[in-house]
Amino acid sequence: MVTQFSIKDLEKISGIKAHTLRIWEQRYGILKPTRTDTNIRCYCNEELKNILNVSLLNNNGYKISKIATLSKAQIADEVNKIVNSDTPDSEQIEGLIISMVDMDELRFEKIISNNILRTGFSHTIEAVIYPFLHKIGLMWQTGSINPAQEHFISNLIRQKLIVAIDGVIVPENKKQKKFILFLPDGELHEVSLLYFTYLIKSKGHQVIYLGQSVPFIDLQRVYSIREPHYIVSVFTRAMDTPQNYVTELSTTFPKSKILLSGYQVIEKNIVTPKNINIFKTPSDLLSMIS
Repeated sequence: MVTQFSIKDLEKISGIKAHTLRIWEQRYGILKPTRTDTNIRCYCNEELKNILNVSLLNNNGYKISKIATLSKAQIADEVNKIVNSDTPDSEQIEGLIISMVDMDELRFEKIISNNILRTGFSHTIEAVIYPFLHKIGLMWQTGSINPAQEHFISNLIRQKLIVAIDGVIVPENKKQKKFILFLPDGELHEVSLLYFTYLIKSKGHQVIYLGQSVPFIDLQRVYSIREPHYIVSVFTRAMDTPQNYVTELSTTFPKSKILLSGYQVIEKNIVTPKNINIFKTPSDLLSMIS
């Protein structure tokens, strides 16, 4: 599938202003757009990858006049040197975007593994993966990626999180709390919930992970068996009445502390009953359970 981008799409994804892209195109031939029937510039996947690579080199001190003299193979070699070195998080994110567009698992693996070795797992998730997922959201809005590319990269991230969770050993102790983590019925985006699972287990607590799209009746059944101290969920997908759902959680599980995150509760001015708290960041979550 060939995806077509406008110059505004490239600006949103790369962070380079549209007027700068036009200058680079006209002066140095960095971009080679096609034209629509109405003479509007459009760019393909190869042009997106090219501008992300050029941006990365430019941010690392390469003059645009020098980059313009390099072949695509030479640009790729220079980019690989940078990505495999101690580079800023923003440049690792650009590398991840290219790995998604190309569906290149090896490149993804190198970037994530290098980041984990350099900065640790939590920093990699919060400073690289989260902003990368935000970029994916922008690309969805512009139609810049197809479902196969999104599923490909999401599953690679999911695999990393599951491996990290499996590596956390939680011995029983008297101070540990029980947590149920779930996503509401119809909610499928579980990267944040998996990361919260990792953080909670890392603090020595028990986690009952229910995962995606859990019907409310199933949540009640699990609750009656395990009686957790905490319930944690993320509301990203649009809901008709998020306030009603939050209120129902509070009244159905009054003995538990309920911790919620996601756009639908953070941005919708939800009124929170006394046993419910809304958190914006992983640090907020850790503070609430400490």
